[in-house]
This record gives sequence, structure tokens and C-alpha cells, in this order.
Amino acid sequence: NGQRLDAICCVAGGWAGGNAASSEFIKNADLMWKQSVWSSAISARIGSKFLNDGGLIQLTGAAAGLDGTPSMIGYGLAKAAVHQLCKSLANADAAGLPKGTTVLAILPITLDTPMNRKWMSKADFSTWTPLEFIAELLHKWTIEKNDRPASGSLLKLTTMNGQTNIQNY
Repeated sequence: NGQRLDAICCVAGGWAGGNAASSEFIKNADLMWKQSVWSSAISARIGSKFLNDGGLIQLTGAAAGLDGTPSMIGYGLAKAAVHQLCKSLANADAAGLPKGTTVLAILPITLDTPMNRKWMSKADFSTWTPLEFIAELLHKWTIEKNDRPASGSLLKLTTMNGQTNIQNY
């Protein structure tokens, strides 16, 4: 119908562990790639076709993807690829995106989700980033273009005692 989007928020992802010797290593690496990298690449493609000028594409990387992840290689590999995609899309014109598109990646440590609470029930939830914080942040970046970080920013979300801070990488 000709309508275009102001933002595309790619919050897809998952987690799987394993090192190179793990029997599930290749299966888990493939799963992580499909959940994080393909969903991010698809978001970029959708953005190239349907995003308004000055729109926002948000991808989900991970703080762990900034360093080596020997006990969860597939996860780290996929998240590092999302970070690279964000940097590659930073120049909207060169990347084939609408004029003035901002591309950002959030890099949480642990998100406060029901599934994480189920599998890590003894953890300190005060260090987990609430989904409400992320929803409000993405809404703000969608409607307040001047409050967005620079395109290509990798934004590490660190939560301590229920307070979330954003560090730009």
C-alpha cells in the first residue's frame, strides 16, 4: 500500500553454548547464526526496501561478542558478525539504505526474560537488563532522531542494582 516504516527493530536471538570439542558445536553454531545473523541481515534488507528516510534499524548483538567466547563459540561468532553488520551498514548511502538511516546495535549482557529466570533462577536479577528499558530506549530512538547515537554504534547495556547504563563502542 506504499506505506513505509520509521524503524525496524531486530530483537531476535537466542543462546547456545559449546566449545570446539563439544558434540553439538556445529549444530549450535548454525543455530546461533540463523537466529542472530540471518534475522539481522533480513532486517537490513527490509530496511533497504521499506524504511523511511531518516529511519532506524536496530540490531541485537551481545557484550560477550566483543571478546572471545571459548565456552560458547557459536554464540560469540554470531554476535560478532551482527556487530560487523552494524558497522558495515553505518554509511546508509554506501550500504544501500534510505538516506539518513541510523543503524545501531544493542549489546546486552543478560536480558531479564522469563526463560532466563527459569534457567538461571539463582542469579542476581538486579544485574539483568529489563525488557521495559529496551522497549523505552527503542521507542525514544524511533521518535527522537536527534537523541540517537551515531550510526554504526555498538551500545553495551550494563545493569547494576537495577540501573542500566549505555556504553558506546
